[in-house]
Amino acid sequence: MTDCPLCNGFSEWNIQCTNCSDIMEDLGKVSDYFDDYSPYLDLDKEVWQENTVDHDEQCTHLYYCPTCGEEHIQTVSL
Repeated sequence: MTDCPLCNGFSEWNIQCTNCSDIMEDLGKVSDYFDDYSPYLDLDKEVWQENTVDHDEQCTHLYYCPTCGEEHIQTVSL
């Protein structure tokens, strides 16, 4: 499995909110929000692995705007 540059802190993306133009916060992998134990699962054994890293080697991140509350899902190529 290839490492996600955002999950591992290799890079940072500044995504601008389409609603208010403020910079959005990266809240991490979308799959971390599926249930209480999702962030603690090993990716190699993760039940929802296809939702975290798809077959095209992408990681799906949730972005949130602290100003207006807008949410955005962004896929990151690995």
